[in-house]
Amino acid sequence: MEKKKIMLVLGTRPEAIKMAPLYHALKAQPEVFNTVLCVTAQHRQMLDQVLKVFDMTPDIDLNLMTPGQDLFDLTAAVLKGMRNVLKAYQPDVLLVHGDTTSTLAASMAGFYFGVPVGHVEAGLRTHDLQAPFPEEFNRQVVSKLTNWHFTPTEFSQKNLLAERVPESTITVTGNTVIDALFWVLGRINKNVTLRQQLELFLNEQLGFDWQGVRFVLITGHRRENFGDGFLRICHALKELALRYPAVRFVYPVHLNPNVQQPVNTILSDIPNVHLIAPLDYEPFVYLLKHCHIVLTDSGGIQEEAPSLGKPVLVLRDVTERPEAVAAGTVRLVGTDRGRIVANVVELLDNNSCYAAMAKALNPYGDGKACARIVSILRDI
Repeated sequence: MEKKKIMLVLGTRPEAIKMAPLYHALKAQPEVFNTVLCVTAQHRQMLDQVLKVFDMTPDIDLNLMTPGQDLFDLTAAVLKGMRNVLKAYQPDVLLVHGDTTSTLAASMAGFYFGVPVGHVEAGLRTHDLQAPFPEEFNRQVVSKLTNWHFTPTEFSQKNLLAERVPESTITVTGNTVIDALFWVLGRINKNVTLRQQLELFLNEQLGFDWQGVRFVLITGHRRENFGDGFLRICHALKELALRYPAVRFVYPVHLNPNVQQPVNTILSDIPNVHLIAPLDYEPFVYLLKHCHIVLTDSGGIQEEAPSLGKPVLVLRDVTERPEAVAAGTVRLVGTDRGRIVANVVELLDNNSCYAAMAKALNPYGDGKACARIVSILRDI
C-alpha cells in the first residue's frame, strides 16, 4: 500500500497544542502515513514553546512573523508561502485546525492547488462575522473549502448540516485538546522530576501557597475586548481583589500592548493580584489543575477546564462553544463589570453553586479524538 502524504499546517500556540497529539498519532503509523509538519510561525515565540513541549520538529518553517504585520500582510504571506510548499511536497491531504489566519490562507492555498483539506475542530459558529473577528469569518470560509470536517461535538455537526454540508463528509471526533490535556497531565504525574521543576517554577513566579489557598486564574487576549472591554474587566478584577483579600488572582498577561497597558495600569499595585508573564503549556495546565475558578476569553480553556472540574466564566458576549454552557460548567459573563463581579462572588460564597458548576462533565470528548481522525484518514 502506498503511503499517504499528510501535511499538517499550523501557526499559533493553540493550533500547535491541539494538533500535537494528532501529529504523534500519525507519526506512530509510518507504514501508512508520510507525515509532514509545516509551521507558518504566525506566533513565533509562543509556537516554539509548544513545539518543544510536545516534541514536534517542523519539516517546513515559513517563519512569517514580522513586527507590525496586519491581517493583510499575514494572509498574503501565508498564501504565497504555501504555494511554494504545496508545489514542492504535493501532499495527498492538507490538515488545518480551527480558525486562525494561517488556517484560512493555507486552506485557500490547498483549494487553489487542488489538494483536499481536512479541517480539525470544524463547525464552530457564533453566526456573527464580527464576533470573534476575524475568526468567525475564517472558519466559515474554511468550511466551504473542506473535504473532511472533523467536528468536536454534535453541536458543531449540526451547524454544518444547517449550512448544507454533506453529512457523509462530517465526523464527530471530540476535541483534540482533551487528548493534549490528558497527555501532558499524564506526563507530569509520571515524571517526578518534571513535577518538582514545575512546582519550583510556579513557587518563584507566584510567591504564595498556590496549592493550598483559593485562587482565580485569569487569561485574556481577544481583539474584540480591546479598549473599553479590557478596562471593564480590569476594574471588575480590582473590585473583587479588594473585596476578597484572602483570595489570590493570578493573571498571566498576554504580550499584546492592548492587554498589557490596562492590566498593568489598573492591577499592578494590588497585593493579592499576581501579574506574571505568559506561561508555557505545562506550567499553565498544572496551574489550571489547582485553581478554584477560571475567568477567560480563550476557547481552548473553555474546553480544558471542565475536564478538571473548574467553573469557567467566559469574558465574551457570545461563544462558538455552547456545549459547556448547556452542560452548566461554563457561563457567559461578557465584559460587564457588574456581571463579572456578581458571578465570581456567587462562586466564592455559595458552595452549592460552585459544586454545580464544578462537576467534571466535559462535553468535548474522551481524549480519543485523534484516533478517530486517523481512522478516517487511513480509509481515504
